[in-house]
Amino acid sequence: MFADLINRLTANDPEPMNDGDARLALTALLVRIARSDNEYAPAEIAQIDRITEARYGLSKSEAENLRKEAEEVEAGAPDTVRFTRAIKDAVPYDSRRGVVEAMWQLVLADGDRADAENALMRLTANLLGVTDRDSALARQKAETR
Repeated sequence: MFADLINRLTANDPEPMNDGDARLALTALLVRIARSDNEYAPAEIAQIDRITEARYGLSKSEAENLRKEAEEVEAGAPDTVRFTRAIKDAVPYDSRRGVVEAMWQLVLADGDRADAENALMRLTANLLGVTDRDSALARQKAETR
């Protein structure tokens, strides 16, 4: 199932994703952001669960299950550049903009914005096709949560 999702994402001309696959791919991107510093902390895991609960109207157990599936997808996904570009081609702009806000929530969860995190956020938002303005608005919205 997960290999099929990765194959569809990385196809030359990917088809638009259904809502379930888009949720899974976008949550896998959150997992990738959380793992980017080689420390996948329990606080980050809990934050991903809270984000998906709120964003998709899931119960706690549904959010945990989604995150666990997303961890498997992320582990098998190609490099971040190809992964985010594939998501860009298969997921509508509003969903990508929303995930940038969720990524900012994740980055800001510990109260510290490291230079490496800022650089990764700029790169990822750009690769997702989210404008600098929309990314900045998403960051501001995430800071007020």
